[in-house]
Amino acid sequence: MRYLFLISGLFLCQFSFAQSFVFPKLPVQSNAISALIPQNWKAIDTAFGDLNNDQTEDMALILEYHQAVSEKRAYGDGDTELIKEFQKPRILAVYFKDIKSGKYIFALQNNNFILRSQEGGILGEPLKKLNIQDNKLNMVFEGGNEWRWKLDYVFKFQHKDWDLIQASHTYYNSSSGEMTIKAYDFTNRKVKQTKGNLFTRNNTNEVSEEILYFSQLRTLNNFKKPWTWEITKDNFL
Repeated sequence: MRYLFLISGLFLCQFSFAQSFVFPKLPVQSNAISALIPQNWKAIDTAFGDLNNDQTEDMALILEYHQAVSEKRAYGDGDTELIKEFQKPRILAVYFKDIKSGKYIFALQNNNFILRSQEGGILGEPLKKLNIQDNKLNMVFEGGNEWRWKLDYVFKFQHKDWDLIQASHTYYNSSSGEMTIKAYDFTNRKVKQTKGNLFTRNNTNEVSEEILYFSQLRTLNNFKKPWTWEITKDNFL
C-alpha cells in the first residue's frame, strides 16, 4: 500500500508540474550569451550573422528545456487544432547586436515553430540546420520513415516583422527515389514543382511553375509550426 501511495504521489506531482509549465520571458539584453539563457534551459543550436542589415553579427538561438512536459501542439491535418504531446519544449530566440554597446538586444521569441526532438519520425531529431546568411534566417527540418520529408524555411526581418520569403518541401521515397519538390517564392508569388526520381534527377524529372495565391505573408508571429499552413487543398507547408 505504501508503494501505491508513493506512485500516486509521483504521478500527481508530474501532473501538477505539466499543468503549471509556462514558457519563460527571455531577457531583454545582455553582453553575455549565457545570461540570455533561462535556468533549466540550454542552447542546442546557435547561429551568427547580420539580420537587420547594420553590418553587425546578430544571433539566433534554439533553446530546449531540461525535461519533457505536456504540450499542446498544432497539428497539420487541417482538422485537428491542437494535440497533446509529452516532450521537451523549445524556443527560437533572436537577438540583434547593438553596435555601440556590444550588447545583444531582444528581437524575437517564438515558443511554437521549432519542431521538438520526437517530431522527426523514425529518423529521430528533425532539426537539421539553423543559420544566418544574406540577412536571412534559415531553418531546415527533416523526418519521416520510408517516405521522408525535408522542410526548408527562409525568414527575413522587414517592415518590423519576420516574413517567410522562401520555403521548400521535399517529399521522397528512400527506397525507390520517387520524389516531389515544391519550392516557394513568396516575394514573387511563384511555386516551382519538380517531380521525378532522386537517382535520375537530371534526366527524367518534370518541372512546372504556377502562380502562388495567398492573402498575406506568413511570419514567425502567425505561423504556428511546420505542417500547419494549408497553402492549397491538402498541400501543407
